Amino acid sequence: MTVLEATLNTLRELADPKILAVNERHGDDHVVNLTKLRTVAKDLKKNQPLAVELWNTNDTAARLVALLICRPKEFSADDLDAMIREARTPKVLDWLINYVVKKHPNWNELRLRWVDDPSDSVAAAGWSLNTHAVFKKPELVDCSHLMDSISAYMKDATPRLQWSMNECLVQIGIHHPEFRERALEIGYCLEVLKDYPTPPNCTSPFAPIWIEEMVKRQDL
Repeated sequence: MTVLEATLNTLRELADPKILAVNERHGDDHVVNLTKLRTVAKDLKKNQPLAVELWNTNDTAARLVALLICRPKEFSADDLDAMIREARTPKVLDWLINYVVKKHPNWNELRLRWVDDPSDSVAAAGWSLNTHAVFKKPELVDCSHLMDSISAYMKDATPRLQWSMNECLVQIGIHHPEFRERALEIGYCLEVLKDYPTPPNCTSPFAPIWIEEMVKRQDL
């Protein structure tokens, strides 16, 4: 039995219908508890060839393991472009962006390639990288231009793209005091996620509340 076959067997053995029932409510389809999935990845250690094989199975749990055991720098920018377009579920997209793309030397090239893409999920990935740039490499972005785009397009964007644009607006408001007043104004004007159900003791994703709460914590 190959390592690929053994890994897929392990994931099948860990499959739990209760996990699937919960994930389906969020648009995901993986059936393995993420803590157990991370343990599988930890035991495998970094293994780029296996990561590629797991990704190519098109199975969500296998792809999540692949993203944990891969070596991000060994992908080309074109590899990552293909992967972002192949990713089907929110969790795979999130892990691909956060665990792989943001660690790649060409992440800024991909940001520029993706941000105006006609695919909403790809454009959302571009906006996630805009957010990354806002607080990691602010010299790469024009915050005023980003807010112009957010003001013009966020209200009518699809949910995933809207969420990414909203997060970018929030991070501009938090990390760039010179733009904070405008970020708050845009948030109040558009009212995006104003009524989003927020559990007790959690911060609302509504931009003005989120910005003001994070700024308050910085001042403590």
